[in-house]
Amino acid sequence: MSTDDQNLNLQRDALRKVGCKKIYEDRICGVKPERPGLQMAIEVGRPGDVIVVWRLDRLGRSLRDLIDLVRKLDRKQIALKSLQEAIDTTSSGGKLIFHIFGALAEFERTLIRERTQAGLAAARSRGRKGGRPKALNADKRRLVAKLYYQREHGIHEICRLMGISKPTLYKYVEEANA
Repeated sequence: MSTDDQNLNLQRDALRKVGCKKIYEDRICGVKPERPGLQMAIEVGRPGDVIVVWRLDRLGRSLRDLIDLVRKLDRKQIALKSLQEAIDTTSSGGKLIFHIFGALAEFERTLIRERTQAGLAAARSRGRKGGRPKALNADKRRLVAKLYYQREHGIHEICRLMGISKPTLYKYVEEANA
């Protein structure tokens, strides 16, 4: 369930009504990776068993999570049944629906990747490089490298004076060498 103030009675009643013999519960947010009740249900599940859920959103917050879970169950020859969505992977129709969901999720990821790449290419063509802006301008970056090579000041002192971190200092020194 999503929050502590929610009551599981509705879900328990629905599961018992369809004949569930063992009910595993998690009282934590669905997006958290540690879900001991779900993990236990999967671990004790045997080939031919069916894990029944009240709604698919009780299993995960994203389609990707649900697809990964169904694949994991499929490898163990455990089926999944959702009462509210009427999806049952014990049937060929239920498996088809899940494969369609998977294909749509993959298509969506590909579209997002393509749009992102096109946006980055368009920005580069207009002279934008992207990434985090440099903490110091070009003159101050050269000064950092000069102070570093003069060895009159310690690294911590240079960083404190310029308001930068050690990794940034080393990046500027490397940039000056290039």
